[in-house]
Amino acid sequence: MTQRVERPSNQHPRAITPSRPRRAAARPRSERASAWIYISIVAALAIFGVPFFYVLLVALSTPSQLSDSAFALFDLSNAQWSNFYLALTRIDFIGFARTSLLLALITGVLTTASSSLVGFAFARLRAPGQRLLFNIVVGTMMIPAIATLIPTFVIFARLGLVGTYWPWVIWGLAGTPFLIFLFRQFFSTIPLELEEAAIIDGAGWFRIYVQIFLPLARPALLTSFLLSFTWTWGDYLAPALLLNADNTTLAVAVAVGYLDPKGLPLVGLQAAGAVMFLLPIVVLFLLTQKYFIGSAVGSSVKG
Repeated sequence: MTQRVERPSNQHPRAITPSRPRRAAARPRSERASAWIYISIVAALAIFGVPFFYVLLVALSTPSQLSDSAFALFDLSNAQWSNFYLALTRIDFIGFARTSLLLALITGVLTTASSSLVGFAFARLRAPGQRLLFNIVVGTMMIPAIATLIPTFVIFARLGLVGTYWPWVIWGLAGTPFLIFLFRQFFSTIPLELEEAAIIDGAGWFRIYVQIFLPLARPALLTSFLLSFTWTWGDYLAPALLLNADNTTLAVAVAVGYLDPKGLPLVGLQAAGAVMFLLPIVVLFLLTQKYFIGSAVGSSVKG
């Protein structure tokens, strides 16, 4: 026989659940977490923004300020804005920028197209040894690019392609392991029902890739193009080895084009050229940042 326990009449049943104190204690914890997030953002902004700000100060400084202490750079009372004009006119800045833009566009378009096609094949097709081949492709990301640059130069030299833009076309058609991995992961998230419905309708694999997968992969396509464009625009070693002085890229021209008659670098002009060299990439990211950042959010498709 069970014994019944009487509850005091003046005690409410809900009084024993301290829900409000728990909610009050959770609020300061969330505020502390938000504060640490903002501190981390400010720290990252300082780490990545200080070098650009320092180059801008050097571009506006006089030679005497450069030879003085580092604090003299903050004196902008005699800012040398003429350094930017001299940086534009001392070398064929527009011509070298046109070459960099052409190579970056070629590489960005071709690399995105080839990498997306290979990533689609790894994600949706099945063949013997596919996993081993994919692991080999991904494993090549561990090889430093500098280790393959000299053998690549020897191959292009024997083919007679040194001094031309064909190496960038070949690199674009070959794809990039990182972007192949990116597209493979993206295409793996697309529901299988879309593919099966297209096969039932009589569509081939290439038609499925073009008409179904590519429209869904717009965020990944934009991310791939921006990364390829940025890599090619900022590359120095490959143009320095494979191109001549008259058809080289802006990265090489800014590095070696601002010298005085004695062969010494003109630091102010180099800094001004570097600032103008970085501006297209900064503007491109600012114009496309919502699509670039949204690619991580839109990298999955719900069935």
